[in-house]
Amino acid sequence: MNLVNTPESREGNLIRYAVYLAGYLMARGVVKIVTMNSPLRVWDLILFVLITAMVLLFYIYRFNREQRFFQRDFVLPWLGNYGATVILTLIVIVTRIGVSWLQAYNKVSWYGFQAEYLRHESVSMFWFLIVAIGIVLPILQEYLATGFLFNYMFRRNEVSVAILGMLTSGILFSLFNFQMSIPLFFINIFYGALFAWSYLYTQTLWMPIYLSVLNGVMLVIMT
Repeated sequence: MNLVNTPESREGNLIRYAVYLAGYLMARGVVKIVTMNSPLRVWDLILFVLITAMVLLFYIYRFNREQRFFQRDFVLPWLGNYGATVILTLIVIVTRIGVSWLQAYNKVSWYGFQAEYLRHESVSMFWFLIVAIGIVLPILQEYLATGFLFNYMFRRNEVSVAILGMLTSGILFSLFNFQMSIPLFFINIFYGALFAWSYLYTQTLWMPIYLSVLNGVMLVIMT
């Protein structure tokens, strides 16, 4: 087996991650292009659909393929009860409402897209933000900040490794949602680390994707 396709190859992992990151930046860039124009332009929306669909399908294909090589050598319990799901859901909902309350009283800055939307409110822009900021980008971010990251690093069954992985994932998630605000930076680290924990607990990417999408949708709705 070619070592470049295994976790033993740091160079291979770095190259792969750089390619995935480039795909995300393309998707992020096309979202920016769409939101710069009000009202929305049809050709911008077509470009958004093509680019994001291509990147998402590429992520799914690569992630599923790489599970043959990047399995961790330990198995944590499957999240089989609704209680934990409800608790995690409530944590996201309650904390997101709390952040929105702080924003309403100017205790915390608005996210960049929120400020832009408030200046150019429209029904079409709202629904585009639901799809782009609420669903598509959170899914891509979880592949990068959680799925691929833990495939390539933090695979050992040690508490210190898990904590470091969660912190790294949180920082990456915050950078992917970078804002010129220190409070928002640490708020996003919290969410990213929480999503990473849910991945370690369930051993499936579905849970952090669900939580990240919930967070993203609420972020748009609470604008």
